[in-house]
Amino acid sequence: MTDYGHDLAFGTFITPSSRHPEEVVALAQATERAGLDLVTFQDHPYQPAFLDTWTLLAWVAARTERVRIAPNVLNVPLRPPAVLARAAASLDLLSGGRLALGLGAGAFWDGIAAMGAPRLTAGQAVDALAEAIEVLRQTWDVGARGGVRVDGAHHRVRGAKRGPAPAHRIELWLGAYRPRMLALTGRRADGWLPTLAYLPRERFADANRRIDAAAQAAGRDPREIRRLLNVAGSFAAGDRGFLQGPPAQWVEQLLELVREHGFSTFILAGDDPEAIARFGAEVAPALREAVARERRGGGEPAAPAAGPAPA
Repeated sequence: MTDYGHDLAFGTFITPSSRHPEEVVALAQATERAGLDLVTFQDHPYQPAFLDTWTLLAWVAARTERVRIAPNVLNVPLRPPAVLARAAASLDLLSGGRLALGLGAGAFWDGIAAMGAPRLTAGQAVDALAEAIEVLRQTWDVGARGGVRVDGAHHRVRGAKRGPAPAHRIELWLGAYRPRMLALTGRRADGWLPTLAYLPRERFADANRRIDAAAQAAGRDPREIRRLLNVAGSFAAGDRGFLQGPPAQWVEQLLELVREHGFSTFILAGDDPEAIARFGAEVAPALREAVARERRGGGEPAAPAAGPAPA
């Protein structure tokens, strides 16, 4: 059993279609009405079929009141971290502390290079992301002396002024699948954010072990790291497969992911407002109750070192 003890959270992963922008915003508002905790959008700046994710996040923050917002995940090779740090702190301040940052090392390098960013190898991209994280954290640390100084191979910031401080500690969640990214997650991130379609369930245990080992080697408690998961499925009358059935089946199958693999945040991919409503009304409260019941029966895990809710 690997239950890291975080409170459960639920969200949506909405397509940022530029063809019908008003529908994208309506789905974000439907997420809030459904009582879900988080609304997220993918970030592919080289894709003109999509709205710019950062602009969309700001607009959605202004059109909602409670729901948290996050990129899922941000394309860091096309988002200079020194500028991103100030943009993120500003949006967090304006939204009342509702921002989290999902970060990615980059994919689809033809599109990234076509927009002017250097093409990196997989290893270089992980190194660049690690440097970007350092830039973000230093910029937000307004209590430290001196300016931001990161002299990396890919990002060089030499004495930039710190601040503004965000409204709360912005969590960094990494979209990680391979060993070096999983190790970086363990060393430096607040959360691990894979997509179920890209990571078979039989690989969850090994990925968690790599994250935990890296965290311990860095002097961290692995329970500090929230495990989030992008999922997709459909509601149906009968069992048609994993997350393909009635809400009770979803609850049973997601409960196993909490119990066996420590996931505590489930983000529903898709643009169906009815599915969003059912996820909020029928899956989320039932799964929270089931997890609470199991934790009471088997002994409540120790509280995680990080905050219990996504931030």
